[in-house]
Amino acid sequence: MSRASLCRQLGYEFARPALLGRALTHRSFGIEHYERLEFLGDSVLNCIIADHLYATFPQMPEGDLSRLRSNLVNQQTLCILAQKLELGSELLLGEGERKSNGHRRPSILADTLEAIFGAIFLDAGFEVVKGVVMRLYQPYLDQVDLATLGKDAKTLLQEFLQGKKLPLPQYSVLLIEGEAHAQSFRVECRIERLGLTTQGQGASRRAAEQQAAEAALLALAGK
Repeated sequence: MSRASLCRQLGYEFARPALLGRALTHRSFGIEHYERLEFLGDSVLNCIIADHLYATFPQMPEGDLSRLRSNLVNQQTLCILAQKLELGSELLLGEGERKSNGHRRPSILADTLEAIFGAIFLDAGFEVVKGVVMRLYQPYLDQVDLATLGKDAKTLLQEFLQGKKLPLPQYSVLLIEGEAHAQSFRVECRIERLGLTTQGQGASRRAAEQQAAEAALLALAGK
């Protein structure tokens, strides 16, 4: 994938392409990396989602708003969005990070997407980056259900399938990469009766299973 293709998927063309270049640069690659942009983008993203939830649920108390925002703004969700954008193929990584599959590491993918939000904010302002974030997050925002507050993706998927009287999903490890101190697990979630298979990646098997379950929930929501 090219940066032009990435911009098309984001629905935004940078006036200052150097900002996008920095957002895609890991600290292992060079001095001008994404960490400051990631700091900014994290704050912008939280503000956008908080603003949406505040307006959408005028009677919801602060504690529930915070939990709902945490369900939406987390490494798992950001990593899935980054994978859909194929950010890994555009990342600039040092040789060591590249060899250890840093372009697939959920933490790096999530941080890169937040850095991109920060870059768009600097390039065009709050309203423009809000439009980008809302488009990417719309499938998640459409699924917001107050009854699911505090429940993880695997639990929600299990409850959904049980409600349809369908067998539970099967999880299997497809790949384990990296050194012992920095392993990455790739897991498959298969729902045979629905002909649905999704994948997740994480620093632990549990994290990878959660991401695969979240991807399955998104796929089922689109059916």
